[in-house]
Amino acid sequence: MGTQEKSQANSNSLQRVKVYRLNDDGKWDDQGTGHVTVDYVERSEDLGLYVIDEEDNETLLLHRITPDDIYRKQEDTIISWRDPEFSTELALSFQETAGCSYIWDQICNVQRNLQFSTLNSETFHSMNSELRELPAVELSTLPLILKTVSESGIADQMRLAELILNDQDFFPKLMDVFRICEDLENIDGLHMLFKIVRGIILFNSPQIFEKIFGDELIMDVIGSLEYDPEISCVQHHRGFLKEHVVFKEAIPIKDPHVLSKIHQTYRVGYLKDVVLARVLDEATVANLNSIIHANNAVVVSLLKDDNTFIQELFARLRSPTTSAESKKNLVYFLHEFCSLSKSMQMVQQLRLFRDLMNEGIFDIIADILQSPDKKLVLTGTDILILFLNQDPNLLRSYVPLLGLSVKGMITDFGEDMHCQFLEILRSLLDSYTLSGAQRDNIIETFYDKHLSQLIDVITASCPDDVLPRSSGKSSGLVERVDNHNGVKPVILSNICELLCFCVLHHPYRIKCNFLLDNVIEKVLTLTRRKEKYLVVAAVRFVRTILSRHDEHLINHFVKNNLLKPIIDAFLSNGDRYNLLNSTILELFEFIRKENLKLLLKYIVDSFWNDLVKFEHLTSIQALKVKYEQCLEQCGAKSTGSTLDPRKRNDERALEKEEEDYFNEDSDEEDTASGSHTQKAQAQSVSPNGVAAGYPSLSPRSGGLVDYDDDDDDDDYRPPPKKQLETPEEDEGTSESLRMKRKLPSKDKEPDLVKKQQLGKHSKPKESVYAALCSTLSNAVLPSTKAATAMHVTPLDESNGPVEESHKENDPVISRSSDYNSNSGEENHREKDPAGPKSCSDCLHSTSENGQIIGDDGPLIPPPKSSPEMAVNGS
Repeated sequence: MGTQEKSQANSNSLQRVKVYRLNDDGKWDDQGTGHVTVDYVERSEDLGLYVIDEEDNETLLLHRITPDDIYRKQEDTIISWRDPEFSTELALSFQETAGCSYIWDQICNVQRNLQFSTLNSETFHSMNSELRELPAVELSTLPLILKTVSESGIADQMRLAELILNDQDFFPKLMDVFRICEDLENIDGLHMLFKIVRGIILFNSPQIFEKIFGDELIMDVIGSLEYDPEISCVQHHRGFLKEHVVFKEAIPIKDPHVLSKIHQTYRVGYLKDVVLARVLDEATVANLNSIIHANNAVVVSLLKDDNTFIQELFARLRSPTTSAESKKNLVYFLHEFCSLSKSMQMVQQLRLFRDLMNEGIFDIIADILQSPDKKLVLTGTDILILFLNQDPNLLRSYVPLLGLSVKGMITDFGEDMHCQFLEILRSLLDSYTLSGAQRDNIIETFYDKHLSQLIDVITASCPDDVLPRSSGKSSGLVERVDNHNGVKPVILSNICELLCFCVLHHPYRIKCNFLLDNVIEKVLTLTRRKEKYLVVAAVRFVRTILSRHDEHLINHFVKNNLLKPIIDAFLSNGDRYNLLNSTILELFEFIRKENLKLLLKYIVDSFWNDLVKFEHLTSIQALKVKYEQCLEQCGAKSTGSTLDPRKRNDERALEKEEEDYFNEDSDEEDTASGSHTQKAQAQSVSPNGVAAGYPSLSPRSGGLVDYDDDDDDDDYRPPPKKQLETPEEDEGTSESLRMKRKLPSKDKEPDLVKKQQLGKHSKPKESVYAALCSTLSNAVLPSTKAATAMHVTPLDESNGPVEESHKENDPVISRSSDYNSNSGEENHREKDPAGPKSCSDCLHSTSENGQIIGDDGPLIPPPKSSPEMAVNGS
């Protein structure tokens, strides 16, 4: 007893110190006497210096030891430092030199540990020693193991993971301790085990995952994670995995490695998604997902390479003796087998799908799609979508699937399966991925056999005034749907969406079907449905058609008054601001911005009395303004086309005199030129008696007067002419003058008028010469006069360009009535630059024939000039 008191007195004397603080005057103030120790700071993992008063056991000093070099040892009994927290100097004066050395060594040891922890150079440390191996796995050492796992840094975790992997008995012993704690109902031990296992999993080491996810440890690991201290009740994950999870084998798998991977994949997924869903970080989740994908790839590869397994699978699917339940499980297995292939590389995936196609998987799916079991049909569509995502050409090679997809799209399954059939049809009919005979075959099959089925479903759903059926082949399925009182609205919406897709991808083929089968009228019957989104779908369909800018379809709209259902829907909607209102207004905006004049005139002329009450809307107001602008342009053009014909004849006669002035050289040449003129005039008359020098019937061909605003009438289609040689038209009508130009009669009245005008305006040689100089001084002839000179006055046979222009104009006259507005625009564009060019060619040609003698030669006028000579010499 005396020995213990003596040793305690020695210990107290070794740790007995006086605490001093440096005041502002530079003197040390005695804070008291007590005993110093090194211990953990409360609520912290850091170590500090504690000095407890020896009289009342109050804390005289608490200082957190830092790794900074701030401590000094003086005279073997004093340790001093500057406290960074209080910004003051402190000192401990020891009674014994040994006590000062002991505390100094402890301070240095703590600093060393802190520095090593910061540099990640050491793994495990304690206050007095460094641990370089794992503690023994026992129930009593669980707190130390938990401390080691939870307090390690990033580099320490790598070292700790290495130690755990090197110790082959660590996890088996740890699971043994878990079972002991569970048997003893040691809740504290179970909570510590939960934290230890969770911390080890968060190390995110693939090697550790491979060890703990093995068949020997996985269930015990999941069991240790059932005791989460943050959850009041115990979870029962093992019971769920053992009792409720049932592993079904559609076909017995004999390879134990495949079975092991399948079970491990499910358990890892359960651990990730259920057990530790709250605590896992992104990196750990990604690593667990990579394990699942790797296992799936291994399973699919092993099963794919097993020829016996694949052959048995398809043999059972084809066998008529296979029960319905067994066949359903086989289909589910086939779907999962195809889904797991996404974990493989792309080349291996493509090889797998081609092997399945060669085994006859499409025949199996065709039977599945005709099954009355809706869930089974849904599984079949999922398999088809997997094939489409991999390679759509594989699916296009099996044409019967096209009809089955159409059948599935218009069949009411009671579930949201129609979108999947729509997606399949889109992929099959996608023109951007189709090529060659395959494209023609599948598109022709769809339009010849299946488009009418879709249209008949729409007509059957119309509440009243149902249009006649499509002129195409209809199957019994369509009759069943027609006999059904109501069609599911989502089916109709998907049909409209597919039709819009076809308009964009097959514009030429769809146009023929639309015009022949009145498809547009039948789709517009949806505007009578009470579902607003179906009315919007019909409007979107019309908007898609108009976006093609096809004149035949636009004329079809105007001729058959096809926009009336849309206008009626807009009027019935009233002032309600909804999707239907916005969709129709957007359609009007599109017509206005794209300047579709036929539709613009048709809408305003036909429906403005009904639309006028919506004039406060910007789109309606802009539509009317655009219509008025078109009328103003048409009026300006009509004014330009009704100029005084005598004035134009006078200008032509004057130009003719000027040109004849150059052509006249002598009396002999006059006679020759007169005979040539008669020949040229005889050759320039077409079989129907119309002079070739006059403008053609096409509104785009060059005429007597060059109209600057011809381009404004690109979209107008004039009515067909009954006869080309009917001059008795009402020339007083501005509409007729604006849209077409008249031809003179085929008799010889123009020649008489021409002679009279030339006789009236004939002038002496000096006046003609003065007019010619005035004309040349302007350097540029007006375009109208140049065009008139080009088309009216034929030159000599040597003037090749003019004769060629007449030869080019002849067929235009005979075919102009058959051309549409586009062909007229092309003729107009081709002839616009030809006018001045032909005029200059005439001058050069005249110069070459000696009518004008060089630059230095004098200009010699002819000896006489008369109207008769001007006419004959032309």
